[in-house]
Amino acid sequence: MKKNELITFFESELNKLITEIELYKNEENIWRIEKNISNSAGNLTLHLIGNLHTFIGKEIGKTDYVRNRGLEFTQRNVSRIELINSINTTIEMVKKSLISITNEELKNDYPLLKFSKVETNEYLLVHLIKHLTYHLGQINYHRRLIDE
Repeated sequence: MKKNELITFFESELNKLITEIELYKNEENIWRIEKNISNSAGNLTLHLIGNLHTFIGKEIGKTDYVRNRGLEFTQRNVSRIELINSINTTIEMVKKSLISITNEELKNDYPLLKFSKVETNEYLLVHLIKHLTYHLGQINYHRRLIDE
């Protein structure tokens, strides 16, 4: 897969995330959890932002991002506009980071051992797209269940 295709996938999925957050009729519901739902859409959004800034921004784009993974799941009541602004910042970070590498470098080993064995940058990026899409589906389902 080429870096331009990866950028397109990330940008598309992150724009869908913005749409999901915008579709909540009641902004408070972004943070609501009930019954067997353990994560709000807001917390999943913070988690995705932290995940991408860590594994793409810090490791590929060489940013100085410092992740607080615990806060991604405990922070509450970030405004809708702040979430959307953070997603837009994430889109720009992904694009800038991925533009900085060559298609050949996608075949290089990813600098961190994230899986049981060393994988390529390309493998890690595809995994991150899958992770993003998985949580995007959860957010869509959350919105349709909770935001009546």
